[in-house]
Amino acid sequence: RRVGVAASSTNNQTTALLLHWIESNRIVSTIHKKMFMPQSSTETAKQKQLKRSAFSQIETWAVACVPPKLRHGLQISVQEVQCGDPNCAPIDTAITILYDAGGRGMTGIPAEAQDVREEDVQHSMPTEDVLQAWSEGKEAEWPPDVDIDGDDAAEEDERPQLRFQVGQKVECRIGNDPVTGWAGGEVIQLWYREQGWPPNAWAPYKILLDDGRNIFAPADIDQVIRRKD
Repeated sequence: RRVGVAASSTNNQTTALLLHWIESNRIVSTIHKKMFMPQSSTETAKQKQLKRSAFSQIETWAVACVPPKLRHGLQISVQEVQCGDPNCAPIDTAITILYDAGGRGMTGIPAEAQDVREEDVQHSMPTEDVLQAWSEGKEAEWPPDVDIDGDDAAEEDERPQLRFQVGQKVECRIGNDPVTGWAGGEVIQLWYREQGWPPNAWAPYKILLDDGRNIFAPADIDQVIRRKD
C-alpha cells in the first residue's frame, strides 16, 4: 500500500526486510525457529480473497496509526509468515513499513491476518518518534529493547499486567486449524525466557500442556492463549 505519492513496486525491498526481520528474531515467536511463507497451493479462491481482504484492512488500520504529517512517501505491506515449530505461534502477520527516504522497519502480530483486530495493529505499530526517524531516513529500533535480566531490569510491578496467573487453566494455539488447533494446559511461569535469547526477547507465559509438553505463549492475546472454559 502506497500513501501520498505514486511509485514503482517495492516487492524486493519488502521481501528483503521481511527476511531480515525473520533472521534477526525481532519477535519472540521467531526466536531460533525456522520460518517460511505459508503454502498457498491448497487455498481456495475464496480463502485467497478473504486473506487479501484481511491484508487490505490491516494496511488501512496501520496507515490510520501514522500521523498525517508522516504519511508522505510511506509504503505499508502486510504478509503472513509461518513457524515450523509447534512451540510458537503457527502464523504471524508481519507489517512492513518503508519510506522513500530509506527508513524502514517491521512489526508483527502473532495471529493469522483474518484474526487480527484493529487494537492489535494499534498496539504493535511504532511510536511517532520512531516513524519520524524512519521518514527522515534514520535508523530507529522497533520493538524497543526490554532488558529484564540485567542491572537495569524493570521492577516486576512495572511490567505489563498479564491476564493469567500461575496455576490458571488455559488453552494454547498450537496448530493452524481454528477449531482443533488448540491444546489445554496450565500456566506454570510468567515472563518466561530461554538461555541465549536476546535481551529484548521474552514470552508472557510458559505453559505445561495436558499431554506433558512444555511450550511458551509469545503474546498475551486471545489468538494465542485463552481462558479454558
